[in-house]
Amino acid sequence: MGLVSPTAENLQPLQVAFGARLRIDAPLARYTTARVGGPAKALVFAECVSELVDTVKRLWELPLPFVILGGGSNVLVSDAGFQGVVVLNRARQVHFDLKREPLTVWAASGAKLGLIARQAATRGLSGLEWAAGIPGTIGGAVVGNAGAHGGDIAGNLLMAEILHRSETNSPLKNEPIHTTKAIQELWPVEHFEYSYRSSSIKRHQHMQMAQKTEGELAYIHQPQEIVLAAILRLNRTSKELIQKKMEENLAIRRKTQPPGASLGSMFKNPPADYAGRLVEAAGLKGACIGDAEISQLHANFFINRGKATATDVWELIQLARRTVAEKFGVSLELEIELLGTWNQEHFV
Repeated sequence: MGLVSPTAENLQPLQVAFGARLRIDAPLARYTTARVGGPAKALVFAECVSELVDTVKRLWELPLPFVILGGGSNVLVSDAGFQGVVVLNRARQVHFDLKREPLTVWAASGAKLGLIARQAATRGLSGLEWAAGIPGTIGGAVVGNAGAHGGDIAGNLLMAEILHRSETNSPLKNEPIHTTKAIQELWPVEHFEYSYRSSSIKRHQHMQMAQKTEGELAYIHQPQEIVLAAILRLNRTSKELIQKKMEENLAIRRKTQPPGASLGSMFKNPPADYAGRLVEAAGLKGACIGDAEISQLHANFFINRGKATATDVWELIQLARRTVAEKFGVSLELEIELLGTWNQEHFV
């Protein structure tokens, strides 16, 4: 069944199902670290894993596009917003298991990665020092293989709880010919086939999410796999050593990454090079379009100086990609995710 645009009629089942957890025409800028973007046609809050599972199962039953939004970093929402349902993942429960080897932490997918790293440090547990200061969630980290300071989620993940969709043709006469089932299972780290800032889930999403129409490209889809929680491996070390390493990493972040409203790293580093170096070498540090600026501290960070629009940011992205391609022959690949509809003429 093809996806359809939300209307008052087809949103009515959501109002019945989700009640007070549902918002209609909800502004999204407040839920993103860049503080830009338009509204979602519908916004649903999920406060725990069971609510996340129930919400996704119900949305899979409907022909409405939806996405999961965690901490709101690394995502650019178009000014027109998202013509679908945004599930705001606030499932943030965390549990440390210190009675068995290996030592682990179980974290719901909406939990903040940087906060978990700090909680581990207070318990004398190492392995997540690299994540100090990262604003994203566990779910986003698992999908995007988040990393910094020589570490990444692929090096910590043991397994993740996944809800995925399975569509089958039923042989039974009393069942519909085409049925959809939601399956909840544990995936070991090998199942994610991790590469630099990517995973099997992320690659699958990118293959099926972009729908082209005349004059525009819309990032509208129904994700087929949802990260519910993750189990990360930890080690016991002295609190002093852990704290020292975390403070060193945080000092590097403060020295090299600008404060304020931004999306995080804009472009993936190309092989044997750095995106920030290329943008800076192209002479674009400090370049502005509207109230969006390429940071003068680190050229792979784009800052909202207060009143930037998503279009300002997008046009600045295209300026950087076009200039770097012309000067160095390198095509910069976005590390951020796009949400909403964008003019195809903007793509290079």
